[in-house]
Amino acid sequence: MPGPKLADRKEDTAKVIDENIAEQIRRNLPRRYRLAQNWNLLYSLDQHGSSISTLYHRIKGKGPLVLAIKDDDDGIFGAFVNEPFRPNPSYYGTGECFLWKALLSDRPEDAQVRVYPWTGRNDYILLCDSGFIGIGGGDGKFGLWLHSDLERGHSERCVTFDNELLSSSSEFECVQLEVWGFKI
Repeated sequence: MPGPKLADRKEDTAKVIDENIAEQIRRNLPRRYRLAQNWNLLYSLDQHGSSISTLYHRIKGKGPLVLAIKDDDDGIFGAFVNEPFRPNPSYYGTGECFLWKALLSDRPEDAQVRVYPWTGRNDYILLCDSGFIGIGGGDGKFGLWLHSDLERGHSERCVTFDNELLSSSSEFECVQLEVWGFKI
């Protein structure tokens, strides 16, 4: 089966993920979503600005989603979520969600993706409000956390996904950020 086609990204904008990384993420999606051939760019910092409210508006009612971040140390990482990010007073989402990290090499086509699936040890999958997006939790730590300006974040090992740091240090700046949606 050919990999996903990444659509709706303007030619002159920098990209976070390429078809190789998208294909490796696709292989780890829940079985029913692996059939999706077209991924559509729903939000990007380059095209839509750095506003969490704009992100929430652009993805409202859409999902599942792949979040992809390129940080200030050229790290590439993100998450698959089965529901759109939205302000909610408590955690939501299911064990289908996962965090991921690209292990880059000198040749882009040789990049490998490491996936951190749900451990089942808690249900702290997604927590969002007007000030942040948090993915994974436990012991006061988030696997991936983004500030409302979508330019700053941090990553820590969390019980939900038992992940390693996704970025090279716990604090990072987002150089690029994309949210991809797809349907089967």
